[in-house]
Amino acid sequence: MPNLINANSDLTGEIWYKPEQIVTMLRQIEVSIANGKTTPQACKEAEITIQTFYRWRKEYDGLKMDQAKRLKELEKENGKLKRLVAELSFDSWTSGS
Repeated sequence: MPNLINANSDLTGEIWYKPEQIVTMLRQIEVSIANGKTTPQACKEAEITIQTFYRWRKEYDGLKMDQAKRLKELEKENGKLKRLVAELSFDSWTSGS
């Protein structure tokens, strides 16, 4: 089972998958395991490490594609809001108010 979807990669060659891609890949790996393959075999065919499989399964198992996408959007938004609060707190602190 080769990587089935166009994934993004960075300058280090690391591949970054979209949440929908991860959910699809997890489902395919689960099917391979149900059909008698071992987890390492299924992960090797999917071209991911076993550690990645378990990390993804912990985060995305049971989610539908739209839920996984929304989860990532909310995590990204939360990060932006945290940075904004930190900047505002710093500005307030440096202005002496």
